[in-house]
Amino acid sequence: MRIGELAARAGTTTRTLRYYESRGLLPARRGGNGYRTYDEDDLKLLRQIRTLQDFGFDLEETRPFVECLRAGHPEGDSCPASLVVYRRKLGELDTLIEQLTSVRAQVAAQLTRAEAAAPGGPEPKCELGGHG
Repeated sequence: MRIGELAARAGTTTRTLRYYESRGLLPARRGGNGYRTYDEDDLKLLRQIRTLQDFGFDLEETRPFVECLRAGHPEGDSCPASLVVYRRKLGELDTLIEQLTSVRAQVAAQLTRAEAAAPGGPEPKCELGGHG
């Protein structure tokens, strides 16, 4: 298939595909007519990249998964290098969850203090904008 069809089937743009090609994530094959040519395996690579990016992986973190698929494995996460990336990402997510949990506790404490400071008092008037 040509680049436009691959982009449409993968739900992306031809510009993105050219970028992936320049980064070595998508093979650069050309037919006898000089046009880029792609196949179902390339579509599978793109779907793997998209799924990982939806999970918060940056483009370079998808490389081991792409290389795993290119090596002939049925899934991009069945290689040791892919597992390393999964483990690292889980560590990052755990750290973020801890940070967010801490921030949430601080915001909840602020709310509790604010509510206790004005029990039964009138609601403050909040006016946005200018006078007029």
